[in-house]
Amino acid sequence: MSVVQNSVTGPVLVASDLDRTLIYSAAALALTMPDARAPRLLCVEVHESRPLSYMTETAAGLLTELGDEAVFVPTTTRTRKQYLRINLPGPAPKYAICANGGHILVDGVADEDWHDRVQARLADECASLDEVREHLAATADPLWARKHRVAEDFFAYLVVERELLPEEWVKELAVWAENRGWTVSLQGRKIYAVPKPLTKSAAMREVARRTGARLALAAGDSLLDADLLLAADRGWRPGHGELAETEWNADTVTALPERGVAAGERILREFLREVR
Repeated sequence: MSVVQNSVTGPVLVASDLDRTLIYSAAALALTMPDARAPRLLCVEVHESRPLSYMTETAAGLLTELGDEAVFVPTTTRTRKQYLRINLPGPAPKYAICANGGHILVDGVADEDWHDRVQARLADECASLDEVREHLAATADPLWARKHRVAEDFFAYLVVERELLPEEWVKELAVWAENRGWTVSLQGRKIYAVPKPLTKSAAMREVARRTGARLALAAGDSLLDADLLLAADRGWRPGHGELAETEWNADTVTALPERGVAAGERILREFLREVR
């Protein structure tokens, strides 16, 4: 169902996932061309004095244009702290969605009313975070589970060694979580366990309501982005990531062939073409 309800005026809202959609770690760049033809890159995130995330310089220019012409809403599973260390080019977004929809930031500050509404819904509709954390602690082998983390008291994730991670364990975790109203997503070196009612689409609908958006566009690469893509009027997914690996498709979503940082550039071109 479209996020926009019967609006004929108002701005275009662009809600995009960040990691492996618009910005990329060095390991995720997928630079398959000869070195001399590789695109110039702009670092958009530094953590502990080390560069972490990049986009092409061309993509940076496209994002600046998009910020001038639409309501651009970064939409991420990252915590607020992790999001705020990203330095995106272009106008500072008025709205951002963090913690997979658990927080809506307005000019960088979390909307406490939205946070409270989300927490109340989670308490009513799914198993507790404590139960999930205890299960992860009891079943994840320290041989491959390097770190256990909790994000904003909303969900849990593990940092793992992918080459040592048993595929069967991930499948078993997914079944266990499904029976408790949670979902599991494997993204790079992280396994996320997220409550099903905690969605990017719900937060996007709220931002669309506040801005009076007439059209909503979205992009994302992981299973946690599927609801966001379905809620938008039009969506795009890159040629990599969980959605591509599972061949996930929908009538209003375009599957792009580009992979890696080139996909981020293509997504921004598609956003701008639709906005204009």
